[in-house]
Amino acid sequence: MTIGEKIAALRISADISQEQLAEKISVSRQSVSKWEMDQALPQIDKVLQLCELFGISTDELLCEKISLLEKEPAKRQKNKYFGTDGFRGEANMTLTSMQAYRVGRFLGWYYSSPLSGCHKTGYRPRIVIGKDTRRSSYMLEYSIVAGITASGADAYMLHVTTTPSVSYVTRQDEFDCGIMITASHNPFYDNGIKVINRYGEKLDDETTPLIEAYIDGDLSALGVAGDDLPLATREKIGCIVDYSSGRNRYVGYLISLASHSYKHLKIGLDCANGASWMIAKSVFGALGAQTTVIGADPNGLNVNENCGSTHIENLCKLVREQHLDVGFAFDGDADRCIAVDSNGNIVDGDAMMYILGKRLKSRGILNDDTLVATIMSNSGLITSLSEVGIKCVQTNVGDRFVYECMQENDYGLGGEQSGHIILKKYATTGDGILTAIMITEELCDSKLSLSELASPVKLYPQYTQNIRVKDKGAVLSDADVLSAKDEVEKLINGKGRVLLRQSGTEPVIRIMIESESEEKCHEYAKIIADKIIEKGHNA
Repeated sequence: MTIGEKIAALRISADISQEQLAEKISVSRQSVSKWEMDQALPQIDKVLQLCELFGISTDELLCEKISLLEKEPAKRQKNKYFGTDGFRGEANMTLTSMQAYRVGRFLGWYYSSPLSGCHKTGYRPRIVIGKDTRRSSYMLEYSIVAGITASGADAYMLHVTTTPSVSYVTRQDEFDCGIMITASHNPFYDNGIKVINRYGEKLDDETTPLIEAYIDGDLSALGVAGDDLPLATREKIGCIVDYSSGRNRYVGYLISLASHSYKHLKIGLDCANGASWMIAKSVFGALGAQTTVIGADPNGLNVNENCGSTHIENLCKLVREQHLDVGFAFDGDADRCIAVDSNGNIVDGDAMMYILGKRLKSRGILNDDTLVATIMSNSGLITSLSEVGIKCVQTNVGDRFVYECMQENDYGLGGEQSGHIILKKYATTGDGILTAIMITEELCDSKLSLSELASPVKLYPQYTQNIRVKDKGAVLSDADVLSAKDEVEKLINGKGRVLLRQSGTEPVIRIMIESESEEKCHEYAKIIADKIIEKGHNA
């Protein structure tokens, strides 16, 4: 038994939660979770506190292998199906209804088994499910629910709702886990399954490989004998519960966060024909705003189609033509937001992080005067933050990495240029509508326009070119492609940067260029793109 397994067993036998244990020994709940997953090890002073708390010796906890305390945290392994943002692919091609059924079967079984470390055998799990507006979301929802109930767990259905609402409901109503069926900003024919743990966070790296093993029919990793997981029978078959009330309480929560009436504001909303198509208008309408809404006519096939945060031009035009004060565009599952000022100019995630960082710092609630961004954030953001006394820590691309850094260092604000912004005081995930509310609150408090609030941010022109490829790894290891990248870096000569990376959810290589002009950005990206195509990597 590993140290992490011992800590989990001791905690469960003492009938205390991870939060309670964290509070008793003055660490974050995230630290306890990482210990129990063997992703990190406690410092020696925490080992002593744990031993005193549970009435055991250090030898009993550590098995006399004190050198383990210097072990490096486990590296995140590459999964077969689940990427940085869940299991995503083309519906019924890469992601099938049978696979969705097996995800449900596993989760329904797992949370009632000792393997989860959550409950004793015989416990009846509760799992909450939401979905976006894609046609395939209904198919996958019913498949997952069938799997959950067949394993003896109860499925609570939020119906069409946003990813952050599933996170909120899972955490607030103490569900064992949450599931969101969405492919976020991808086209309608793609879909995905995001699994959220009971703290409203993305599922840990220990459980994900177990799901994948079951999808592939490998029960040995689960310690289960036979050909399949046991099926529930008779009264043990799970129930299906309409839980639209949970979604409504999330709407109420968002409304409660605003301290102003927006009755003097004209606000444009682009809901991407996605999950926010009802919620966003309800929230801003309840706050008194005069709303003009586009992208709110979903038909299952038009999510993100020429609308939403990935096609911001329509909202820019709407704000200009209707003389609106501000506009907000969301993506398919509304975990991201891009803003538009009254002149029709885009205010992206970098600029919004600057505005929110200054807001929190002025109120003394920006811990260590630091926010978290990713390596995709514009170099100009770092400079602009520095000028107002704010530090910026950068992580790998993905809101998951941003959140982990925030948790480990107790930072309160983080996000991505794409509009995923996490305000940890209010949410455990990016929430586009929440971001829009907080930006609107700053408009009201400062009595400034969005263009005035964003004007101090001096960003380099930036261009990203996406290329669909056969093998992402092959591109990033191709000596000729890397040589082309080096050539571009010499041309940039320190006045910008080049970033070559793979998408975590699509067969795509992203070429990101920052330089002195838009023309140079396009010119330099073409050099690398041409080399990728010349070498036959493009799909």
